[in-house]
Amino acid sequence: MNSSSPDTPTLAWPGRFSPLGVTYDGLGVNVALWSEGADAVDFCTFNDKGRETRYRLEESTFHVHHGYVPGITPGTRYGFRVHGPWQPKQGLRYNPNKLLIDPYARAVSGRIDPTFAIYGHEGHDDLVMSPVDSAPVMPKAVVTHDGFDWAGDRAPATPWGDTVIYEAHVKGMTQRHPDIPKALRGTYAGMAHPAVIEHLLNLGVTAVELLPIHHFIPEIDLLERGLTNYWGYNSIGYFAPHAAYSASGSRGQQVDEFKGMVKALHRAGLEVILDVVYNHTAEGNQFGPTLSFRGIDNDDYYRLSDGGRHYTDYTGCGNTLDASRPHVLQLITDSLRYWVREMHVDGFRFDLASALARSFHDVDMLGTFVTTVQQDPILRTVKLIAEPWDVGAGGYQVGEFPPLWTEWNDKYRDCVRDFWRGSAGVGELGWRLTGSADLYASEGRRPYASINFVTAHDGFTMRDLVTYQHKHNEANGEDNRDGTNDNRSDNYGVEGETRDPEINAIRHRQIKNMFATLLLSTGAPMITMGDEMGRTQRGNNNAYCQDNDISWVDWDLAPWQKELYDFCKDVVALRRENRVFRQRYFFRGAAVTEDGQKDVAWIGPDGRELDDNAWNSPETNTIGMFLSGTLRGRDQWGRPLHGSSFLILMHAHEHDVTFVMPGEPCGRSYRRVLDTDGGCPEMNGEDSEHCVVAAGDELQLTGRSLVVWEVVG
Repeated sequence: MNSSSPDTPTLAWPGRFSPLGVTYDGLGVNVALWSEGADAVDFCTFNDKGRETRYRLEESTFHVHHGYVPGITPGTRYGFRVHGPWQPKQGLRYNPNKLLIDPYARAVSGRIDPTFAIYGHEGHDDLVMSPVDSAPVMPKAVVTHDGFDWAGDRAPATPWGDTVIYEAHVKGMTQRHPDIPKALRGTYAGMAHPAVIEHLLNLGVTAVELLPIHHFIPEIDLLERGLTNYWGYNSIGYFAPHAAYSASGSRGQQVDEFKGMVKALHRAGLEVILDVVYNHTAEGNQFGPTLSFRGIDNDDYYRLSDGGRHYTDYTGCGNTLDASRPHVLQLITDSLRYWVREMHVDGFRFDLASALARSFHDVDMLGTFVTTVQQDPILRTVKLIAEPWDVGAGGYQVGEFPPLWTEWNDKYRDCVRDFWRGSAGVGELGWRLTGSADLYASEGRRPYASINFVTAHDGFTMRDLVTYQHKHNEANGEDNRDGTNDNRSDNYGVEGETRDPEINAIRHRQIKNMFATLLLSTGAPMITMGDEMGRTQRGNNNAYCQDNDISWVDWDLAPWQKELYDFCKDVVALRRENRVFRQRYFFRGAAVTEDGQKDVAWIGPDGRELDDNAWNSPETNTIGMFLSGTLRGRDQWGRPLHGSSFLILMHAHEHDVTFVMPGEPCGRSYRRVLDTDGGCPEMNGEDSEHCVVAAGDELQLTGRSLVVWEVVG
């Protein structure tokens, strides 16, 4: 086939309407793009000097414009130009002057020049079609070919009950690591480096949940402020690994590098979960850039309002993809299956999942998105995590997603923060520590439906949670208006870092208290990158635009940070080695042994079970949680499950308190195995026999401390 000038496109061969996207077969590529309202579609390729060649896709089957172009090889950059009506008041924004990224592109190369006019909207009156050709400054899709050797790869398939999630950022985790070669820092290859894997294995986590790695671009206003999108919640390529995280190149090499990372993590027994953003795209509202979906079929891809002129925004990001539309739903599910089958990932955390579950305007758990995922033979086998809210009316849906789904439990986060800062009693805490049965016990769900977390990428780090009373987001350039004001934090006397040893002792103990609470609670715990080492963002609780040392992990640790890391390792190990902390069923508060020992019992400072008055009093800030080692269920050989019993003492008041150790049926003697005021006996070189106490003994609990006792008699 002869190439053409841009003004005279060559006709492509007929090709096939499936699969969507650009598929290389060894001789050329099949091209297929869905667009119901397009009059014509051009497939545009670019050589290394930027010269464009256009091919007209004359065939259209079921609104899929398709063709075959021989001679196109992997590494070729390409895009689409879509012709059709320009009627923005009706939601139609076809403009062949806009080069568009293939929604099914497996790789994307290049960045947008922020100074170019593409970053303005189509016209100040929103009626004039831009005559400016965007191709010179647009990222280009890349033709790829799958040749990766997956031999020996095996998914860890960690049961939910044993899962410990580590939320991480590819660049933030690796950019400052001294043992990673500079060329690999900030990349997938850096994430796969033995130094990172060793850290994760030593800590004891089982899954890495990566902040968005779908190809994304920064928002306009960030570029104007000299900032960028660091977190990556601004996707534009749902099949493409973000090119900037590739050390090996962006002409398809990023695909193999990502696969190499997954294979390396799998080899270490670590699952890979992706944080995915299908609720909105980087095109923003009507004033945003036309990059892909808007120019392909705007009124089908997006939820529109005002007759089509404006975008319905349930996400706070300018637009909302309409997952109730068949081809949008197909795009999302095709993408998800691709990442499972071709990229071997083990699960997904769905950002603002409520926006995806909306039918018409209401969140509908029986709607198309949830139902489709529920019955999909591939997707229903991987880990599915919902962020169960969006910013629209009725969007808060914690506890409402159906079986197969787990959920970020922000009620757990808020309750644990409130308890340890001394602003709440223990009434709700009982629910949260035991798997939040009030939220998840219905419809056959298990305790691990609750993804427990105290911190996440969005908000304070654990260190900042005990260092700052207020957010300090001045570096974001929004006069500290962005980010939540509801931090439920405390500075214990000084705002920010201090050299005061008494304040620092409290802060370090509070980090341990919250970390131990998180890991010893029933449910699936999620650790935020760096919390185990006391990472700080200097009080920034919305560091989405801070691609710098505010967000990157600093691996140069002070002595107290090294001690904290060792403590956190021991807590994770305690959870891993004792099934009582990994309950498969909800507690009943009923006797499980002949002598009347309950599966869970709540003990007051007097050594007796809490009465209703103490349980419901907001002044109650000291509690013991007894967990019986006699468990419901059987092992894989059908044998009853037995293990050690434990008593966890939590004291949130600032002053010391006397606690009487309970007697039978809880136990006759106890051995201290964890103490946030002094670490573990083994860490301090103590002989374990010196850490044994008897029922009825009176103990002094340090203000704001947590102690774990194993029943030994």
